[in-house]
Amino acid sequence: MHYTVKLYDAEGVSEAQHREAVLRFRRALEDTLGDASLVLPVYLAYQRIAGVYGEQPDTAALTDAEREIVEQWQAAETAAITAVFGPLRNMGDGMYELKPA
Repeated sequence: MHYTVKLYDAEGVSEAQHREAVLRFRRALEDTLGDASLVLPVYLAYQRIAGVYGEQPDTAALTDAEREIVEQWQAAETAAITAVFGPLRNMGDGMYELKPA
C-alpha cells in the first residue's frame, strides 16, 4: 500500500533538506516495520486503536493483537522522528501526516 509523508514545522530548511528528511522518515518507518507495504496498514490500525483508547492507550486494556500494533507503531514512529528531527532540530517537534498515495 503506497503512502505519502508530510512533515510540518520545517521553517528555515531548504527544499533539498526537506526532501531528504522525508526520505529518512519513510526509510525509518519501513525498516522498523519490515516493509513499505506495512506502514499504512499498521498506522491506520494504530489510529483506530488510539481513537478508542486514546493516544497513549493503557496496554493492559488492549487485546494481544492491539498491543502488538501499538508497540509496532510506536517503535516505528520513534525511529522515524529520531531519524529526522534528531539531526534537524530546527524542523520543530516532530509533526507529520501520513496518507494513502
